[in-house]
Amino acid sequence: MNSLTPEERALGKENFQAAIGSELTRREFLMGTVAAGVVSGAGLGAMYFKYTKVDKPVRVAFLGTGDEGGVLLGALTPDYIEVAGIADIRPYNVYRAFHGDYSSPNALKARTGLISKYGWKSEDEARKNVKVYADYNDLIADKDKLGIDGVIIALPLHLHAPAAIKAMQSGLHVLTEKLMGHSVANCKEMGRVSQQTGKLLATGHQRHYSVLYDNAVDTIRRGLIGEIHHIRAQWNRGNLPGHDSWQPPLPGDKELSFALAKLQNDLKSSNGREIDLLQKRLAQMQAQMNDITDSQAQSFGYTAKTLPTGYSRSALEELIRWRLWERTGGGLMAELGSHQLDASGIFISAMGPEDGKALPLTVQAVGGRSLFPMDRECEDHVYCMYEFPAPGYYQEGSKTEVKDPNRKIVVTYSSINGNGFGDYGEVVLGTKGTLILDREQEVMLYKGSDTKTSIGVAKSKDGGPVLDTTASGGAAAAVGKLALGDGPPSRGYTEEIEHWAWCIRHPDPMNLPKCHPKVALGDAVIALTTNVALRKPAEKSRIEYQREWFDIDRDETPDGSKPDLGQYMA
Repeated sequence: MNSLTPEERALGKENFQAAIGSELTRREFLMGTVAAGVVSGAGLGAMYFKYTKVDKPVRVAFLGTGDEGGVLLGALTPDYIEVAGIADIRPYNVYRAFHGDYSSPNALKARTGLISKYGWKSEDEARKNVKVYADYNDLIADKDKLGIDGVIIALPLHLHAPAAIKAMQSGLHVLTEKLMGHSVANCKEMGRVSQQTGKLLATGHQRHYSVLYDNAVDTIRRGLIGEIHHIRAQWNRGNLPGHDSWQPPLPGDKELSFALAKLQNDLKSSNGREIDLLQKRLAQMQAQMNDITDSQAQSFGYTAKTLPTGYSRSALEELIRWRLWERTGGGLMAELGSHQLDASGIFISAMGPEDGKALPLTVQAVGGRSLFPMDRECEDHVYCMYEFPAPGYYQEGSKTEVKDPNRKIVVTYSSINGNGFGDYGEVVLGTKGTLILDREQEVMLYKGSDTKTSIGVAKSKDGGPVLDTTASGGAAAAVGKLALGDGPPSRGYTEEIEHWAWCIRHPDPMNLPKCHPKVALGDAVIALTTNVALRKPAEKSRIEYQREWFDIDRDETPDGSKPDLGQYMA
């Protein structure tokens, strides 16, 4: 028995092997493993998504260690990933990469830092294992010295394509944060280089690795909510002028100086465990105060600009607040909406043959800056409506010949600032039931439109699954709430990194990351076409998606730009 895995010991080797190879529903498999004490939510991926531990961790480097890079560092598993180098032009980000983010308890949970992750005693010890670069180009040039097989990219959006392409052309595998690229042309360039070099290119749409979302897909596929006819998604945030997570303070800002002074005063009157925490917060804030200068930002290609509104921003502001600007970011649709439109496509695809993800037919979108002053280029409110083909829309066996134009599924999406009521999630409406996915934390299943009565899953006389409103009794919460042990469910970051590492260690054309270039391109086309619609007058804001936009080998794009690999030649 000592040679068995923990999963095999918990379930019994024969039962475990039968479970992962049988037609057991995902819910039954999950409930069995959780009941056996095998998992607690995070780390379920290897068993659930059917990859194994790697014989040797993959040595990688991180390009970009800011907010999202810190989350990815916090999500990695040392058994799968060995970090050999990091590159970031901001000393503040490098500091957080090693020490973690002490700005709040939730921030520290997500961004634990390399010292904690690998059990090092100090930054000095950590730097003996992890080489630090400012310019990511220098790191890629040192790939052989570092002995790395891949890079994880969490740079500002406009740098995804140049960094990923240079890495792949240098012989490195790539996992890049979402969105895949800053433009559809960039995405096609990245996909073509992956094909040419044979290097893996994964994009971090982590819902592809969410056990909760996959369980929702299984519920749809089994017909438990009937035929999907509408999906409603939103991502609302309470950001307001002066309190905007996308507009963090710049070094030397009065806001930052005031916060630093307050921390210093709090430290004088603190005692016990508070002292250690406040000292760590103080050290982090001092690193933020001593961050990169405007001239240094300019030396790395960031630029000053005066907007048509008269607002002037510095090169340093373009760097630190990169999500706000058209040259460096993609706004609400790239940062937030792309996740939820990705999920909507996955749900709709679950009703049809498993031969690819459903592509939208049209989008109509409006948005603007209704709350914030004209100190940015991205919208603070967006409202979108998409039409997807339902089963029966196309002729059988065709993806172009329309059989019944009325067979459509409408997806509505909104993302606003100024009021975070409802937070974020998706509501999937079917003819038999309703699925509610709340903040990537739980999936709730209801019968029809009744969100007061809980339901379970029973078997009909013919053995098929049906909704059973008596399964959990009374008017309690929906039985669709899937609890995975004591901790919160994994959001998929850990699993996407582990599976990427596993694919690197098991090279085979069949072993691809779930969000490979074709899938990631589709998500980018949806989000970036929406941005095109947002910039059009209201009467012209409806755009029909062209299938050529979703084809890596075709040059057509929604904004008219063309892929050009020549620009990346040394």
